[in-house]
Amino acid sequence: MDTLNRNPDTSRRRAFLVGVAFPGQPAWEVEDHLVELAALVDTAGGDVLGQAIQARRAPDPRLFIGGGKAEAVAAAIAGLGADLAVFDDDLTGSQAKNLGDLLKVEVLDRSGLILRIFEQRARSNEARKQVELARLRYELPRLARRWGHLSRQAGGIGVRGGEGETQLEADRRMLRRRIAQLDRELRRIEKMRQVQRRGRSEIPVVALAGYTNAGKSTLFNRLTADAAPAEDRLFATLDARLRRADLADGQRPVVFADTVGFIRKLPHDLVASFRSTLGEVVAADLVLHVVDRSHPRWEDQKAVAEAVMGELGVDPDDILLVWNKIDRLDASGLPAPGDGLAVSAATGEGLDRLRAAIVARLGPARPRVKVAGA
Repeated sequence: MDTLNRNPDTSRRRAFLVGVAFPGQPAWEVEDHLVELAALVDTAGGDVLGQAIQARRAPDPRLFIGGGKAEAVAAAIAGLGADLAVFDDDLTGSQAKNLGDLLKVEVLDRSGLILRIFEQRARSNEARKQVELARLRYELPRLARRWGHLSRQAGGIGVRGGEGETQLEADRRMLRRRIAQLDRELRRIEKMRQVQRRGRSEIPVVALAGYTNAGKSTLFNRLTADAAPAEDRLFATLDARLRRADLADGQRPVVFADTVGFIRKLPHDLVASFRSTLGEVVAADLVLHVVDRSHPRWEDQKAVAEAVMGELGVDPDDILLVWNKIDRLDASGLPAPGDGLAVSAATGEGLDRLRAAIVARLGPARPRVKVAGA
């Protein structure tokens, strides 16, 4: 598996971060994005040794950053002993290749880093297929950077197309074939999920959604009395977890669904590949939008999650806002009454009010009718 760690038994990768501030983007926002990028590097198994930010009107077509800045970054990387450069924005295949040649280290962009984390954390067959599909879609337009021998022709036994076909063209065909296969397999899994959802239609589904590391899994465990571990790491949950719980003194059965977290600049290919998992959010009777109110940029994280749910087609009327981690706040930082529900998944504070609000939003349970003679 391709991870940030070269080998689990050796030292962690040493990363240098690079961000670019474009017109209209405040410096604090770029800094905040790099803080999150550093957390992603840590999640993937690396340490950040330094960072650089450049203000630019537009990306440089060859190096993304300017040539002078790239030389300065190369010197910093050499001086610090870093072996990895991570850019906060997506790079083209040629930009990544040119930067790698100049910096003399491996170059990753944010999307590539997130994909590596997903590869590390995928456990189920479905999640592995979803991540592989996203990876191949990411790699397809970047294949050219792998080949410095495109003038050579691939021919002979076992190469479709014979003479006149470059290795690049053969690899593209192979990737497209695998992408089509994975897409078919995941569509079959999605149909199975839809059948399963119809089968449990008598019991309402409440999905937990929100920014990654907002505390969704801890809240899920509290609401369902589940003992599954909840890590304080980005993307701790990839597979949708479903658990039944009985609310209102056992009178209101509910299925809770814990789903993958959202993040800034989440690769579009990952959103597309995880459509069956994220379908739990779209199909839910109620969505708990969990926000880490203790985070200094909670407004931004809330907006990102709202945008992703909007793209997925979630009805805003089906969303219940839940402010989490209020145990980390003083009285001045608490949300105003009526503006969502304030809870602490860690301590259990406010969970009774949340359960009551869920029951109120879902309405009374349907009475079970026994048919005579059945």
